[in-house]
Amino acid sequence: MKMLAATPNYVNASGAPTQQTSTTTTETTTTQQTTAAGVTKTVPTPRLLGGAGYMVQLLANAIGSSAPPPTAVWPVKHAAVLEGDVILGGLMMVHSREDSITCGPIMPQGGIQALEAMLYTLDQVNKQQLLPNVTLGAHLLDDCDKDTYGLEMAVDFIKGSISNIDDAEYHCNKTQVRKVISGVVGAASSVTSIQVANLLRLFRIPQVSYFSTSPELSNKQRFEYFSRTIPSDHYQVKAMVEIVMRMGWSYVSIIYEESNYGIKAFEELEELLARHNICIAIKEKLVKDSGVAEDIAYDNIVQKLLTKPRARGAIIFGSDQEVRQVMRAVRRANATGSFSWIGSDGWSARNLVSDDYEPEVEGTLSVQPQANPVRGFEEYFLNLTVENNQRNPWFVEFWEDHFQCRYPGSTSTPYNNYTKQCTTKERLSRQNTDFEDQLQFVSDAVMAFAYALRDMHHDLCGGRPSLCDAMKPTKGADLLKYLRKVQFKGLSGDHFRFDVNGDGPARYNIIHFKQSQIGQYHWVKVGEYYEGELRLNMSEVKFKRLSPKPPESVCSLPCDVGQAKKYVEGESCCWHCFNCTTYQIRHPDDETHCQLCKWGTLPDAHKQYCRAIPEVYLRPESAWAIGAMAFSSTGILITLFVMGVFVRHNDTPIVRASGRELSYILLAGIFMCYGVTFALVLKPTNIVCAIQRFGVGFCFTVVYAALLTKTNRIARIFKAGKQSAKRPSFISPKSQLVICMFLVTVQILINGVWMVIAPSHAMHHYPTREDNMLVCDSYIDASYMIAFFYPIVLIVVCTVYAVLTRKIPEAFNESKHIGFTMYTTCVIWLAFVPLYFGTANHVPLRITSMSVTISLSASVTIACLFSPKLYIILIRPERNVRQSMMPPRHGNMHRTAGTGPSSMMAAAVVGAATCAQEEKIQRHITPTNTEPSLKTKKLCEMATQTISSIFTSLDINAYNQIPYADQFVANNTATETSTTPTATQEDNEKEQVVSNNNKINQLQHGQQPTAAAAVAIVVSTAVNCIGSPPTTTTTAAAAATVAGAGVVGTTTAAAMTAIAATVTTIATAQSSTDAKEAATETTANLMNANNGSHRGPVLQTNL
Repeated sequence: MKMLAATPNYVNASGAPTQQTSTTTTETTTTQQTTAAGVTKTVPTPRLLGGAGYMVQLLANAIGSSAPPPTAVWPVKHAAVLEGDVILGGLMMVHSREDSITCGPIMPQGGIQALEAMLYTLDQVNKQQLLPNVTLGAHLLDDCDKDTYGLEMAVDFIKGSISNIDDAEYHCNKTQVRKVISGVVGAASSVTSIQVANLLRLFRIPQVSYFSTSPELSNKQRFEYFSRTIPSDHYQVKAMVEIVMRMGWSYVSIIYEESNYGIKAFEELEELLARHNICIAIKEKLVKDSGVAEDIAYDNIVQKLLTKPRARGAIIFGSDQEVRQVMRAVRRANATGSFSWIGSDGWSARNLVSDDYEPEVEGTLSVQPQANPVRGFEEYFLNLTVENNQRNPWFVEFWEDHFQCRYPGSTSTPYNNYTKQCTTKERLSRQNTDFEDQLQFVSDAVMAFAYALRDMHHDLCGGRPSLCDAMKPTKGADLLKYLRKVQFKGLSGDHFRFDVNGDGPARYNIIHFKQSQIGQYHWVKVGEYYEGELRLNMSEVKFKRLSPKPPESVCSLPCDVGQAKKYVEGESCCWHCFNCTTYQIRHPDDETHCQLCKWGTLPDAHKQYCRAIPEVYLRPESAWAIGAMAFSSTGILITLFVMGVFVRHNDTPIVRASGRELSYILLAGIFMCYGVTFALVLKPTNIVCAIQRFGVGFCFTVVYAALLTKTNRIARIFKAGKQSAKRPSFISPKSQLVICMFLVTVQILINGVWMVIAPSHAMHHYPTREDNMLVCDSYIDASYMIAFFYPIVLIVVCTVYAVLTRKIPEAFNESKHIGFTMYTTCVIWLAFVPLYFGTANHVPLRITSMSVTISLSASVTIACLFSPKLYIILIRPERNVRQSMMPPRHGNMHRTAGTGPSSMMAAAVVGAATCAQEEKIQRHITPTNTEPSLKTKKLCEMATQTISSIFTSLDINAYNQIPYADQFVANNTATETSTTPTATQEDNEKEQVVSNNNKINQLQHGQQPTAAAAVAIVVSTAVNCIGSPPTTTTTAAAAATVAGAGVVGTTTAAAMTAIAATVTTIATAQSSTDAKEAATETTANLMNANNGSHRGPVLQTNL
């Protein structure tokens, strides 16, 4: 197979034509080949290995298949060559891209300056002798910023590797060895670097790019031999998104280059913007790979951007040539100032974009990899001329483009049609020369190879000068290992090392294109992005000269607090706002919906979240609780005082007559009623709620069980007395305690079953959306009524008994106090029910009303039942004696008349009082000195004196033997025979009750009939005579006297004789037959009584 690569005729810088001939072969077998110079050589037929060899063979055939014409056509293939022991390839974008032809105009900054930066760095490395006695050379080619053309140029880099497959060497005339390219610096464009990297990987040639930033190149499984000194666009994209967020933009457009550089960046931009809730209004591609598009394509892009006027911010990720066309289209559409640009490193700070289009570019914020000037390069570059820079074949084109003249003897190109001739005296200066800001990355790429070769030479050659056999040629796989480990300080002064992906350190400058003065525009540094942190000096940012405020770039303004979004159909970034209701917030995870706050929570002031409503319960420090506790504390002190008085006077008649045991139980219940208040005002907990549930009903049960036992005993006694003379059952003190405890036990059982079925617990109650009450569960469903039901039953029954016993004799007047207590209690609780249920939304008032009602009920009980007894014990102690248990009462006179056994003392006193009453009546009547009236007066005086003398002579010890309600006495068996013919039926019934009670008492104690019975009969007869005409007054007085004697129980015969004499005298004075008979009967009875027992009938009082 024939392979021939001939170099065409070139025109050098001086204009003299020269001819260079070179042959490139791969040695296997030999054939005869004639060179362009007419020299016949033996050319080996290539022996290719596997798929890689087949690909190379195709490339070699394409290169050597034909010879170029004698005269060059555009583009002219040049190579900048620097001889050395180790050769580095270089792929530079010396020319820009063009649609009609392969290469466009010269690129002064990214092309010529980058090439010269590489040559300058190689000079510095060789000058410093970084490699001992080893020089670095270079073979630099132009890719015209096209991936296809760049791949074609890169074939030159593998020729040496092809000629040395299997360590074979091709000798040209036995004197020259094909130099192997140890590594390649370049390319600039990411799309070109990807194509070249795929080729160089086949031959294991390390590649270090200086401008390629595509994130795809970080994939080392695909691009194992690729490295770069510039950071990946992954970090650039992050920096751009941070800038958008700092501007407050949420609606932006993206224009990206249709290349690997732009597409990969757009994918990451789209992901990061969505992650930060930044919407993309317009997404448009810039055509690149197929050449520069026509103007209509750029006009369409600008028109689409104008359809979203609220998307003022636009990100452009592309190269300088495409972006320049965009700026031209903006001017054509008269849309200057309509957009604020965020630029990538591919076009920002490039004069190609900003020259002549400053108003369109103004305000641009751009991200540039952080780079410092290469020390000494500016002086080196400014001193270059066409004459002293023969190693750069493209420098003459740069010179012509820079000074806009035709250099003498230069080759004609499509872009040097200048009429002005260069004088060769022109010189570069700082005033007329703009430098590329990122030349540091070119220098660092060369330095990385230099330090890697130094380390490799040190290890393989042992530090001996010159190259050893182990490095002839260098092996790419070994060089790559040393390359990834290098750390050095470059010519810029910055420290450099590769990261794990073979990328350069992520350091960026934020630059801003602004108008400092009218008509003067500059790129200035306003911040930096370092290690993921953006530092931006917003005071230096001015999108327009007099407008420092960033433009607004949002589709819809953010909704106000408490509002949700309704998206416009087909638009993910535009919405309408609607208000959430009073108790709703915007859903935290779905901003298009409102969320209803849970019960017990309310939206905060900004309706961003639901805040808990403070718990409402009766706090001990509140005024309500303090008032209730003060009232209860007073009641507790009073209760303790009453209890103390009763204990101290435990054996006095008034205490014993009231029933000591039930009184103490009653006081204990009252004490618990007051104590419940303190449980009600505590903060509800499960334990507190259980105490409240049990205590509220239990305290009432204790109180009203004691009262019910008392009233029931009284009612049963009088009912039994009315029906028969048999003593009722269970009326002893011990029986009363058993009955009371049984009634209390019922309440305990009710509470116990209730606790088991439905345990009490504290809970939150929400009567309305704005309430959060911490209450016990019984508060919610009014189940307190379960605790109150049984006490209410006791109250009702007790009240019924109080009504039934309201008309009992005076001696049983405690039932009236109990009745008044029950009436008052019923009134209190009837008033409490509407108050309790009417204050359901006011916890403090509701709890306070319950506690005060309970305390009031206790207070009524203690006031009505115990205050009369306290009055006698403390204020009137002289009445705390046996005889005071039966106080006289005029109102009962007509009811007790003729019923001697029920109230003898009252009969006696009534007799005397009758005489006094008659006397008062006579004073108001015209006096008549009739004999009957005088006799009546004298008889009354005589009866009064007789009663007084009898009481004076009484033996006081006889009273002490009268039994109390809590004592047993001997039975009396005498029967009553007297009746009152003139009494009404009602009086007869009452008399029968009292008579039966005394019979029961007499039967109980086993007493025999005594003279007292006769006395009672006489007294009864005498009292019945009180209402008789004046002629019977003497008889009434006598009966009173006798009754008085009988009541006091005088046991002496003298007393009986005196009474009998008195009766006889009275009867004689009346001169009436009936009177005489009554006197005779009375005298006989008294005398018979004198021979019997000396003790009068026993009365049961204060039952």
